[in-house]
Amino acid sequence: MTRKLIDHAIPVLTAVVLHPDSRETGSRLAQERLDEAVGLARALDLKVTAAELVRVRKITPATLFGAGKVNELAALVRASDAEVVVIDDALTPVQQRNLETAWQVKVIDRTGLILEIFGRRARTREGRLQVELARLDYERSRLVRTWTHLERQRGGTGSTGGPGETQIELDRRLIADRIVRLRGELDEVRRTRDLHRKARRKVPFPTVALVGYTNAGKSTLFNRLTGSEVLARDLLFATLDTTQRMIRLPQGRPAIIADTVGFISDLPHELVESFRATLEEVGEADLILHVRDIASLDTDAQARDVEAVLKQIPVPEGRTRRVLEVWNKIDLLPPEARENVLGQAMRQAREGTAVAVSASTGEGIEVLRRTIAGLIDDDPETRLTLEPHESEALAWLYEHGRVTFRDTDAEGRTHVVVRLHPAALGRFERQFPSLL
Repeated sequence: MTRKLIDHAIPVLTAVVLHPDSRETGSRLAQERLDEAVGLARALDLKVTAAELVRVRKITPATLFGAGKVNELAALVRASDAEVVVIDDALTPVQQRNLETAWQVKVIDRTGLILEIFGRRARTREGRLQVELARLDYERSRLVRTWTHLERQRGGTGSTGGPGETQIELDRRLIADRIVRLRGELDEVRRTRDLHRKARRKVPFPTVALVGYTNAGKSTLFNRLTGSEVLARDLLFATLDTTQRMIRLPQGRPAIIADTVGFISDLPHELVESFRATLEEVGEADLILHVRDIASLDTDAQARDVEAVLKQIPVPEGRTRRVLEVWNKIDLLPPEARENVLGQAMRQAREGTAVAVSASTGEGIEVLRRTIAGLIDDDPETRLTLEPHESEALAWLYEHGRVTFRDTDAEGRTHVVVRLHPAALGRFERQFPSLL
């Protein structure tokens, strides 16, 4: 039912990227926003032939830009041989239609561009369902522009209604029906996720979720911590589908870590709603690692964008959200800035609020592991003395808990202090009743 925003049969389309600079984008740097938009276009395999900041003093309802600027940009589009113009802002259906008419090329706004990228990258059934739902929500408001072929049809009995009116009503109803079905399927996905979460709670492993601005290095860090080979590229939205792996923390403590979709400024509300099932994994996590590209000039603004999305994710009743910032890509910093960042991170590491790392080179990863272990290590301590022949029990403790102290006396007995989740302690009592 939904119409592709870009014809995938064309291998490479040339594009002009425009960022409307209205001086009302808060603390975001206009050039950084333009560079990000270019990155989004390239993530969609568009060949960017021109990119420009466009000063907008006053929003024009019909075309976003003033008439003079529209004509000026038309010359740029022609000179660049552009087939697509990407507007790094949200356009109304009327603005999009009028700009396409004025420039005689395809026009895509920021929301449409991100939706198209998500549509190409989603691999799992859940991801495809979420993207399709978001796209239908987006397209539903644009039927006035989308279905131009309907002007050849007459609505009603011929005496009432305008051109295409009946067909548009039908298309809206078909989209609405499809949305209802998709939401039902996603509800089933959420129920399945709930069952998985309940099953994981019975196996008392803490969960850690990686979040961050897109291209901050989450997947590279995930691979570094887990030894996995999840796709990690210098590309916006390289990861869409949540991946989970087991990791071992210092002194043997196991944990489950999840790599999630990247956030971005002005993330379309359709995607925030549609990816609620995925984002619930973040809300349920015992610890959130907020991965930041500390080498980016826009790192502080990016962090605020991530925090804004996190606020939209509910926290289960009785839980407190714990967030550890991971300042990634310190290897890309110039020497003086690097020393300042490392010094600041060292001070904050004592409080368990930030750690500086390079996921690419591995620098700081062991400090990160220790910090993660300390933050999720709130299980009660149990002191045990094991005889030399009770090595199976010792191995079980390393497998299911965190051994914080171990010593062997002259008689060969092993004295340990271990932190065990109450559920794990109950299992240990049943399996080794003589030791407690």
